[in-house]
Amino acid sequence: MSLDNANPVIFEATQARDVSPEELDDDVVDPFDCREIFDLIRLINDPEHPLTLEELNVVEGSKIQVNNDAESVSVEFTPTIPHCSMATLIGLSIRVKLLRSLPPRFKVDVFISPGTHVSEEAVNKQLADKERVAAALENSHLIDVVNQCLATRR
Repeated sequence: MSLDNANPVIFEATQARDVSPEELDDDVVDPFDCREIFDLIRLINDPEHPLTLEELNVVEGSKIQVNNDAESVSVEFTPTIPHCSMATLIGLSIRVKLLRSLPPRFKVDVFISPGTHVSEEAVNKQLADKERVAAALENSHLIDVVNQCLATRR
């Protein structure tokens, strides 16, 4: 198998943020913030390399929007190369991680950073289509690959 990006640039991962006792207390109402969402997705494994999306700079905290009042989260991600064939899989992995982690009342939008992929419009259309996402998650091979991306490395 040939890699789309055989020699990616690797960035230094950030330190995990300190979690306060109040954040761990289920009785305290604690709104979500961009850093909390970033922490949920930064350690997703890249499908081609033994690196995380954060280490490849595919996800960044500055490209996450959270609106607690509207109960919405928006994540913009940047593939490492403009013709990345894994862009849809990466977006799907981000979407699945957030859908599994956030309360079901939240609307999750995941899309490619404008101008960073040759098939940006097509990938964004797939990621925004609930029926396509649901169908993809019914494919046992595809969900196995997504679960590998979401698995915690030891």
